[in-house]
Parts: sequence; C-alpha cells; structure tokens
Amino acid sequence: MSPAKSILVTGCSADGIGAAIALALARRGHHVFATARNPAKIPESLSSLTNVTVLPLDVADAASVAAAARAVADAGRGLDVLVNNAGVERMQPAIDVDIAVAQRMMDMIQAFADLLITSRGRIVNVSSSASLIYSPWNSTYAASKAGLNALSETLRLELAPFGVSVVTILPGIIDSQIRVNGAVSFDLSPTSRYAPIKDTITGWATGDAVPKDRLSVDGFAELVMSDVLGADKGGIVSRGPYALLLRRIGQWAPTWIADRILSLNTGLDELLREVSKGKSTRASE
Repeated sequence: MSPAKSILVTGCSADGIGAAIALALARRGHHVFATARNPAKIPESLSSLTNVTVLPLDVADAASVAAAARAVADAGRGLDVLVNNAGVERMQPAIDVDIAVAQRMMDMIQAFADLLITSRGRIVNVSSSASLIYSPWNSTYAASKAGLNALSETLRLELAPFGVSVVTILPGIIDSQIRVNGAVSFDLSPTSRYAPIKDTITGWATGDAVPKDRLSVDGFAELVMSDVLGADKGGIVSRGPYALLLRRIGQWAPTWIADRILSLNTGLDELLREVSKGKSTRASE
C-alpha cells in the first residue's frame, strides 16, 4: 500500500462528487482536508473521521481561499494532491444569463502552489464533458469548464519542471447534487425570447431530460481513484457513462451531425416553428 498522502478536496457538500471522492480517499488511509462553502453541509460520515480535517472554503472568494491555504500550511502535513471539484451548473439561454454568475476567481492553484511544488504533488481538476460540446442552455457552465481545461493543460506544461502533475477529469452523466442545486436557482423571465419553451428548458435544468442511466457519485469516486492518486504526467481523461461518446461528438463529429444530436429534445425545433409562423417570442408583446 502506498504511503498516506495529504489531500485537499473542494466542494464536499453531501451527495456531491467532492464528498464521495474525499470519503473514498479517507477510507484508503489518506489525510483529507474536506472543504465546502458551508462546512455544515459536509456529511457526518466524512467529517467524523479522524483523518479528515474540515475547512470552510468558498473558491470564489479570495480571502476564503487564502485562509484555507494558511490552515493547510499550519497543519504541518504539507499537500500532496489538490482536487478542484467545486462548481455550480446553471441551465439558462446564453442571452438570459446573469453575467455575474459566470464570474469566478480562479486563484486556488496559485494559493496552494508552493505546497504542491514542495511535495512534487498533483493537481486534479474535475471539469465536465460539457466543456467539449455546445449543448443548448448550458453555455455558462460549459464555457467555465472549457476555460478550466485550457488552464489545466497549460499548467500541466508549466508545472512539469517542478515535478507537479496535472490531470483533468471529464465526467460523463453522474447522479450528482450539482444538478439539483442548479435547478433550485433556475428561472426564466416571462419576457425572455425562450419563454414559449420554458417547460422544456426546465426539464434540462432539473435533470428530467438527462439520460437516467447515470453513475452514482460513489461509483464515480472509485472510478477516478487511480487518476487522483496516480503518478503519471496527467492530461485530460474521460470517465463515466457517455463521457467518451460526448468527447467524440465534440472533437470528431461533423458540425451538422453534432448540431442535430445536441439539439434533440431541447425545444429549439418547437421554437423555430413558432418563429417561422411569425409568432412573437416575447411574452410581453
């Protein structure tokens, strides 16, 4: 068995990927810094373990990130692996997105860089298969994850001389709390041009329109353990149901085929018929 590592995992609220990964690591004997914006949401099955340190961490708040980095350094365990998992999925037409929602501070890696370089450690960024496709209603989330992919791959090259590896995981369809959280915040203005198909978009926001054969968060955590604890140079990997299929659609399918596949059951055909009939797509008109 490999020596125990010191690992920080972001986004460890109950029923999410972060909590599942953190628990799987702790059960393997590693010391885990389990973090969440609201630590009270970290499940007791994780927080009660003696090899788990719970820390408050809001990845979108620079002061919170700096405080967490100081806490890890003060613990004296160093840091071998940083798992960047925290995220929020928000389904919304692009022209209706509140831009403030899309703005996130990405200084996590800078804050923990010294610790990771000292340990010649590993950065694990949990991205999304959505980053490779242009699925309707998912622009903000997909764009942020596509940016994360670019950042990760650049860091993989830049940190290699210091012995730090970077792996980017693209999950497939996972039964995670993230979609539930996004559905709670979903709303569409009555004056939106997409108001006529609000019910369809709502189905995507709640997950009702997503394939039902999803992988549990616990199953996904076990699936990526070798990626988290590995010693390879990293890179982009696809894991879970539909992950490879979505990657192939995004990277290899001709545009007309990808357009057709990604538009299925999104309501766009219905909206096009309304527009073609000359009907208003603003509820206020």
